[in-house]
Amino acid sequence: MTADPRFWQPDVTVATVVVDGGRVLVIEERVEGRLVLNQPAGHLEPDEPILAAAVRETFEETGWDVRLLAFVGAYQWKAPSVSQGGVERTYLRFAFLAEPLHFDPARTLDDGIVRALWMTPAELQAASARHRSPLVWRVVADTLAGRRYPLELVQSLA
Repeated sequence: MTADPRFWQPDVTVATVVVDGGRVLVIEERVEGRLVLNQPAGHLEPDEPILAAAVRETFEETGWDVRLLAFVGAYQWKAPSVSQGGVERTYLRFAFLAEPLHFDPARTLDDGIVRALWMTPAELQAASARHRSPLVWRVVADTLAGRRYPLELVQSLA
């Protein structure tokens, strides 16, 4: 059965840029055999408020409880089909600035996550060949450039 071309649905993801002491919290994860860098990020779950998803994904992938400070932006990116097993996928990412509150060293990280680490922006930019997608640096660059919007711009209605 062929998909209806009038119906299209992107993968909705959330991501946080957690900044502390001039460093950014990133994760190393294994994707299709490669060790890549990403923000704490993941898919929005059914019936989950977007803001709650960003906090949840950050904790699950890093062990850090965070407080969201601002909405950085919404980003659309089409992944090359080569990197998705021959399937084209489009991602709609909601990105947030967050501050770290508490670290749980006993937290088991999500499957595929090798570790969470803190990098300076220069270190992260220098490792661009290892970024999971172009969204990684774009979201950090926008955050560092001062892009901040009120969290109230992102609404989840019951």
